[in-house]
Amino acid sequence: MKEGRPNSGGGEPRSWFEKITQALTGEPRDRKELVELLRDSEQRNLLEADSLAMIEGVMQVSEMHVRDIMIPRSQMEVINQNLTPEEFLPAVIKSGHSRFPVIGENRDEIEGILLAKDLLGYFAEGENAKFDIKDLMRTPIFIPESKRLNVLLNEFRSNRNHMAIVIDEYGGVAGLVTIEDVLEQIVGEIEDEYDIDEDTFIMKYSNDHFSVKALTPIEEFNEYFDASLSEDEFDTIGGLIMNSFGHLPSRGESIDIDGFHFTILRADKRRIHLVQLTIGAGREEKSSEVLNSNREH
Repeated sequence: MKEGRPNSGGGEPRSWFEKITQALTGEPRDRKELVELLRDSEQRNLLEADSLAMIEGVMQVSEMHVRDIMIPRSQMEVINQNLTPEEFLPAVIKSGHSRFPVIGENRDEIEGILLAKDLLGYFAEGENAKFDIKDLMRTPIFIPESKRLNVLLNEFRSNRNHMAIVIDEYGGVAGLVTIEDVLEQIVGEIEDEYDIDEDTFIMKYSNDHFSVKALTPIEEFNEYFDASLSEDEFDTIGGLIMNSFGHLPSRGESIDIDGFHFTILRADKRRIHLVQLTIGAGREEKSSEVLNSNREH
């Protein structure tokens, strides 16, 4: 043993300690080697699997940009400032979101951010309530699509905003991003208004609005909605949807399949997790009859 380097636990622990110390103190070790050391510590039960996943998520976030996770402009749920609460409330309820960009003539004119909870005061006042959306709007935050996610997360924390409007290089609106979108890159899925119980595949919100897990067997989907989606190539709705897209879709992308309108609510780089289902007019009447028949039995 060399002088000044006590080792009461044998050569191997000291060797591992030296490796991770060198990595964390910035001595010549690259990012790949650091990840290998962290994974090695997890294998040695020195680091829990959840903690390792979170650390890797933090490292990944530092390399990602807003454009990688933003909700595209075309998929933004917005409110026109010229509409009355009675006119836009159905869309607010249907989306289930808590924050909405308020637009002027088009989606490039972001006038502010409306929080759904701020509408409670108006409806609580009853028929005589006066409504001016400008009194409720919060100031929007604009960010470039090239901003790194770790920088954005720090800004969200410091200014206490939960949503930012993403601007492209020409000054047009490219999309939006929320603090939840960033955190999910680190900690994984965050439970929200669309979460479904573990043993449930399909959650009904109205006669034409549902949330459906991607792992829902096509056979069960067909039985629930009296549909006839093909089971020849795929066993699950997620597999069928991904095949129809022709690529792994991102959150907010939509597609129509046999009268069903599917919108991706949650997906990662490997698979789809959850979709929103809207039933077309022709399907809606038929599905209502099936659902009523199921309740009777």
